[in-house]
Amino acid sequence: MKIVRVFAHRVDLPLVEGSYKWSGGKSVSIFDSTIVGVETDQGIVGYGEVCPLGPFYLPAYAEGVRAGLRELAPHCIGSDPRELGKLNHRMDAALKGHPYVKSGIDMACWDILGKVSGLPVCQLLGGRFGEQVRLYRAISQTPPDEMARNVANYKSEGYTRFQLKVGGDPDLDIQRIRQVREVLAPSDRLVADANTGWTQHEAMRVVRAVRDLDVYIEQPCLTYEECLAVRRNTDHPFVLDENVDGLDMLLRAKSDLAMDVVNLKISKLGGLTKTKQIRDLCVSMGIAMTLEDSWGGDITTAAIAHLAHSTPEEFRFTSTDFNSYVTVSNATGAPQRERGFMKASDAPGLGIEPRFELLGPRAVDIH
Repeated sequence: MKIVRVFAHRVDLPLVEGSYKWSGGKSVSIFDSTIVGVETDQGIVGYGEVCPLGPFYLPAYAEGVRAGLRELAPHCIGSDPRELGKLNHRMDAALKGHPYVKSGIDMACWDILGKVSGLPVCQLLGGRFGEQVRLYRAISQTPPDEMARNVANYKSEGYTRFQLKVGGDPDLDIQRIRQVREVLAPSDRLVADANTGWTQHEAMRVVRAVRDLDVYIEQPCLTYEECLAVRRNTDHPFVLDENVDGLDMLLRAKSDLAMDVVNLKISKLGGLTKTKQIRDLCVSMGIAMTLEDSWGGDITTAAIAHLAHSTPEEFRFTSTDFNSYVTVSNATGAPQRERGFMKASDAPGLGIEPRFELLGPRAVDIH
């Protein structure tokens, strides 16, 4: 079996809440997502999705996905999509860095492998653990009262995990954390995610001010060294995200005891193959994980579900269902949330099929 064509479609994903706001005044109202297709000489087509949060979040941007595919895809023609390790080695040799560009191709090839074998991707990634995957809800940064109301509303829908977008004015963030914690049950988990938005002294003020609360602190500062300094001065459970962009940083953070939980984003790491490698190492080292991606629609959500469902439950801190945040469904068959949980499909591959009537013409077509 050989890859004979790589193509991509662009699709806009407007947000249900109108906009999504996080640290530093950053916001977005419509996500620009790329649906990647990989076609084989046997007529089997697999699909992936890449949706950066924006060029101001990680070293990734939407048009960069498509530009990168034009550069990378010719090197994938002729490869066997089932040989994921060999394919990733070839992509890394052909394009240094740019893991988010490679993610859509890798994801699509896992979809092909599942379709060829007749198995859902979660079984190929290690097996299905448990009956469902617990979800968190990301709470856009707004005034404290409004954030508390939003959390209460989502709690009524069955969510028990909340990722509070902070990283703004420290005094307001302290209020945000306190007011939201008040509307939660003791068993509910709250993560204060600064998305690198605090300076080190601001982060120290916040963690000291909420010392009495049950809250996780996620990625408070821009650099690893700043985050480590905060980590060493608080007894709150600690999550690293943006700084852990590969195996080397994971091992460094483990050696420094820099985190209790790590956030693994599929496109940040270069696809399901490399995320699985890091996931499996985290399980071996006893590190819990948030398993997700930067953003996306139905296809990304399906990939997250398969990755999370194939992870032992005790190491699954949480995941998310990005397709419930947007107004456009770009594929059929994707998991749908139910009382704060979702399930990976039992169908072969990712279990999805793109809605081509919504995608428009191909933005990339390499063959």
